[in-house]
Amino acid sequence: MIAFSTSLVTGSFDFLGFLTILLLILGLFLLLAGVFTAYFGSGKSRTIGILLIVVGIVVAIGGGYWYHLANHGQLASLILGAFYILLAAVIGALVAVAIFLVAIMKS
Repeated sequence: MIAFSTSLVTGSFDFLGFLTILLLILGLFLLLAGVFTAYFGSGKSRTIGILLIVVGIVVAIGGGYWYHLANHGQLASLILGAFYILLAAVIGALVAVAIFLVAIMKS
C-alpha cells in the first residue's frame, strides 16, 4: 500500500501537493507547446496546437481546483512554495554551469 504522507528527515512528503505541482507544470508546458505549435505550424499542426492549448488549460485548472477543494483553499501557498523551490533549483544549476564553464575555459 502506498503511503500518502511519508516522514522524511526534514519533514513530510505531501503526495497531493506533489501531484498538484506535477499537473500544474504539465498543464503549463502543454499550453506553451500548444501556443508554439499553433503559431508556427500549418494545417494539422495548428489543429494539434489548439488541442494542446485546450488540454493544457483543462489539466492545469483541474489540478488546481482539485487541490483547492482537498485543502480548503491553500493552493496559493503551494504554488508560491513550488515557485521558490524551482527558482532555487534554476539558480543553483546556473551557478554550477558557470563554475563548470570557468573551470573548462581556464584549463
